[in-house]
Amino acid sequence: MAMIETRTTTDGNTSFRVKVRVRGFPTQTATFARKTDAKEWGKQTEIAIKEGKYFKTVEAKKHTFKELVNRYLAYVELRNPRRHPWVKQYLGWWTEHLGDYALSEIGKTLIIEKRDKLLTGEKKRTNATVNRYMTALSHAFTIAINEWEWVQDHPMKKISKLPEPRGRIRFLDDDERQSLLEACQNNEALYLLVVLALSTGARHGELISLRWKDIDLKRQVITLHDTKNKERRVLPLAHHALELIKKHQAARDKATDLLFPAPRNPQEVWSSRAVWDDAVEKAELNDFRFHDLRHSAASYLAMNGASLAEIAEVLGHKTLAMVKRYAHLSEAHTASVVEKMNKKIFKGA
Repeated sequence: MAMIETRTTTDGNTSFRVKVRVRGFPTQTATFARKTDAKEWGKQTEIAIKEGKYFKTVEAKKHTFKELVNRYLAYVELRNPRRHPWVKQYLGWWTEHLGDYALSEIGKTLIIEKRDKLLTGEKKRTNATVNRYMTALSHAFTIAINEWEWVQDHPMKKISKLPEPRGRIRFLDDDERQSLLEACQNNEALYLLVVLALSTGARHGELISLRWKDIDLKRQVITLHDTKNKERRVLPLAHHALELIKKHQAARDKATDLLFPAPRNPQEVWSSRAVWDDAVEKAELNDFRFHDLRHSAASYLAMNGASLAEIAEVLGHKTLAMVKRYAHLSEAHTASVVEKMNKKIFKGA
């Protein structure tokens, strides 16, 4: 129960000290300048203690946002080192704007206010980029709630994602593909990397870190152990890609297990960015990134009759949502097949 005692200082000012006693819990006290504030605090504190919420709220008052970020980054570095650099970048921005706030002070309104600075500030971010900043922040609070009990309620649970444009589809037509492959011919490692990306739809990070133990020439497959969704994925090796792998193995550097070792240090992964940029420029490709090789592979699969489920399986997507962007290519192929069939069966009609 809450008890309020009135106190008068030597200079004549009056304050109200409230004590909340609930059996089985330590006494909580606070002092207010107004009696109405003291009564309200006493009432709410007693309710919170009985519902088991009060001491979690106290925990949120103890810790700043900067403390949360520091602990969370250590958590991520230990459990997901590949994710750590970009999470550190996003949360670094949030720390600049929220670092000294107590966790108890951070709510929906404040987060939206800061989020809008990402959209309208000197360095304007796109909706898609801002959503990534928000995702990093949201997961940090999720861990603080579920594992550390620093916060009771998630401050972002009622904040919707910003609308994003439909997924980009940039794939190589036949002439562009030929130009790119010709531009890569002078660099055996780059040529193999590009062919693997086109034939398997694997991401750059998945391919560039491959080791020979991941290659099974007898079964003609590549096993990816460290994928974006944390699940192993098996990629078939066929035709040109398979022949290139065999050739690459015959000339491999036995001092390393990496398929793509750095020329000066075989124990490190090769940095392919410079030679890739040169090849794109030489091939005169406009608005083309390495990741678009993955889109190209998916597009070729769709145009050759693969279902959306099959494309998702090859690319390693858990749902069909990410591959629906290729539906129109698959439908165009289907229409072509149906047209050929109709011409054949109704030839004499």
